[in-house]
Amino acid sequence: MKTVFVGLSGGVDSAVSAYLLKKEGYEIVGAFIRGWEPDFLPCTGVRDRLEAMRVAAHLGIPFVTYDLEEEYKRDVVDYFVNEYKAGRTPNPDVMCNRTIKFGAFAKRARADGADFIATGHYASTTEGELCVSKDKQKDQTYFLWTLTQEDLRQTLFPVGGFEKKQVRALAHEAGLPNATRKDSQGLCFLGHVDMHAFLKRYIPTKPGAIQDESGKILGEHDGAWFYTLGQHVTLGGASARHYVVKKDVDANTLTVSDTPLGEAASTIFELTNSNWISGNVPRGKMLGRFRYRQPLLGVTIDGEKAVFDEPQLIASGQSLVVYDEKGSTCLGGGIIA
Repeated sequence: MKTVFVGLSGGVDSAVSAYLLKKEGYEIVGAFIRGWEPDFLPCTGVRDRLEAMRVAAHLGIPFVTYDLEEEYKRDVVDYFVNEYKAGRTPNPDVMCNRTIKFGAFAKRARADGADFIATGHYASTTEGELCVSKDKQKDQTYFLWTLTQEDLRQTLFPVGGFEKKQVRALAHEAGLPNATRKDSQGLCFLGHVDMHAFLKRYIPTKPGAIQDESGKILGEHDGAWFYTLGQHVTLGGASARHYVVKKDVDANTLTVSDTPLGEAASTIFELTNSNWISGNVPRGKMLGRFRYRQPLLGVTIDGEKAVFDEPQLIASGQSLVVYDEKGSTCLGGGIIA
């Protein structure tokens, strides 16, 4: 039988993935990825690895640990910080999948004899296509738009055909030791972190003006690079909510509006670093989203140009992920330029 290295994160989804593949008769190796952890955050890496080891022992499968701390710090954390410094809004989880899980981990696993890797992502593959999972609320194709045909040929997503409640039930059925463990949330490998506080460790604060769209000064911020478009900001004495609709990192100013879109909204956006999973650039009317779990929006793709049906406020650096007209297949995406 084929050998599958399953990325065991310590969570229930990857544990059930290993359980299902073993039931199918694959030779399974449980692999834990050790990422970088800052010394100023209460990270869960040690507990995660222990949970992964317990799962492997329960399933009777070999267990390995890949130390990818250097790669994670360089390719995810440094990228994340540098993008914010430049005034953009990156998606570190997209980069984590591209460079770590389907990059360094996949490469190490293949070198150690893997025919496939498997993860606990809620997604599925059909004849070279990346398809949304059965559980639409848990679907994670948004974070997988950088995958290629080669990636898909060598990857299995065992829980993609199940709803989350079914995965929990399978974990209890298998007696998995982490069956009741809560889902992890937040930044890939780091869990829930306060982005503002995290970035302040690497980017100095610098007071600047908060102004309305007419240029009237309304307040002060601690650095334009810490904010993103659409973000809610609190202004002393103001009863209405205000949203960032423009930021200028050179002038260190934030422009806010009492409406989420403001005057800066547009329908036309340029893409860069695009990846189209089929290898062919899609053209025509599609669906897309630029935030995880955001309702799919009508968008027309024409090469490196995306034209939305309705005005949107999107920060440079964000991922626009594109789906077919049914919203069932992820076609790929690009970075808003």
